[in-house]
Amino acid sequence: MDTADPRSRRLFGGTAIAPGDLAASPFRVDRDRIVSSPFFSRLGGVTQVISPGGSGLLVHNRLTHSLKVAQVARAIAERLVADERYRDLLDKLGGCDPDVVEAAALAHDLGHPPFGHLGEQVLDRLARQRLGLPDGFEGNAQSYRIVTSTEIRRETTIGLDLTAAVRAAMLKYPWTRHTYPDPHPRHLDPAPRGASAPADDPASGSAKFGAYSTEVADLRQAREPFAGRIDDWQQTVEASVMDTADDIAYAIHDVEDFHRVGVLQQGSVATELMAWQNERAELRALPGEELDAQSRRPGRATERLRRQLHRKDGWISDDDAFAAAVEHVRHELIDGLLAAPFDGSVEAEQNVARFSARWTRRLIDAIMVAPQPPIRSGHVMLAQVQWHEVQVLKFIHQGFVLARPDLALHQRGQASLLTTLVTALHDWLLDPDEQARLPRRLHDLVELAEAELGRTSQVTERVIQARGRAVIDFVAALTDSQAVALLDALSGRSRQLWTDAFVL
Repeated sequence: MDTADPRSRRLFGGTAIAPGDLAASPFRVDRDRIVSSPFFSRLGGVTQVISPGGSGLLVHNRLTHSLKVAQVARAIAERLVADERYRDLLDKLGGCDPDVVEAAALAHDLGHPPFGHLGEQVLDRLARQRLGLPDGFEGNAQSYRIVTSTEIRRETTIGLDLTAAVRAAMLKYPWTRHTYPDPHPRHLDPAPRGASAPADDPASGSAKFGAYSTEVADLRQAREPFAGRIDDWQQTVEASVMDTADDIAYAIHDVEDFHRVGVLQQGSVATELMAWQNERAELRALPGEELDAQSRRPGRATERLRRQLHRKDGWISDDDAFAAAVEHVRHELIDGLLAAPFDGSVEAEQNVARFSARWTRRLIDAIMVAPQPPIRSGHVMLAQVQWHEVQVLKFIHQGFVLARPDLALHQRGQASLLTTLVTALHDWLLDPDEQARLPRRLHDLVELAEAELGRTSQVTERVIQARGRAVIDFVAALTDSQAVALLDALSGRSRQLWTDAFVL
């Protein structure tokens, strides 16, 4: 690797390899730094979709998910760089290094808080509405904050000091919530995927974003080697590979998990998909109001998905491809994976392994690179039929698992837990008689946030926001079990004084 390569540039120390870094390649060094981080280790205790502590079976957590995303991402990158059709195009767009892609995939979920996406939504609401943080909370932005700011390496808090290429490859959404870049991508029509504001809160800025305003300088430096090659709001090729791999892993492995724990039932999936197939001409003719009124009848949810894809992703949505995708997923699930309940036997494990391998290969082999992709796509994308198949797989676990009342009951309890925990920690932080007994880590996070905000806000505002950001950083770095144990202690329910459930 040419050490003058701007893609290899680090935030601190140019392209230097530090003592303790064992690899020769700067991008392999990044990979090693990520997997050595305690933030990476904690992902083994963080929910993917089903809580790993409550399922009683081996299901994916954020750590195993990240490892599989890295596996898929590297496979995609290696295929693309070996394909002569794309060699010149990849160079023109800024490069596609398998080591960069793998490192970014391993790091992409470092910032996910306890209880998965539910925790992300709760912390965002608390950060904006209760703690007065305009940037709120976002898991992707928190991952970027960890590798650039809050992870401790050597004697200073400078993050992991990763190369520009790997940091840029982490940015699925290379913009901040409100202001960067200018003009902000949420004002484009159509807006890039994730850039639009939530329909019920248009003033809140982008729903998804890759960095907080405190990390804008880091984001700019990471993207400098790609200036003039891709638009300011566009993913790098390596980020696009990582994002696509995340989609593939999410779609396949969540179906595996739901099958393992017995909540994805053959009969209900078959009834829904086959009803749409048998009635699709009639369903297509139904007015929207009538379709909504019949929402509980089989086939209607699938028709709503078809219409939603046309509305949001008309650049790729196609009725024939959608119908083919429904048929292929129906065949694979109803006649395949779900044909027999999962019982933990060797045969059942083999069925799951074959399903996963077959789908992973099918989707990886359908990857292509577009020189001028539509705004709602990256340069790396799935072929049309396989793109629809991923949408149908996601629809199945959204409709048949995430919408279940028993899961909703569990998640409402987790939301209440996080809300109470954030409030209790913030109250503790504001108690003038307790300053000397606060967790040392919380003190450090307040000092870090005050330093970051020092140049951009008044003293009172800086103190208020620094305390809020510190509490959010602190809670976001807990595992599911640590969050539960910490609230038990703060609420007086725990009778155990010394515990390794959390470190204060």
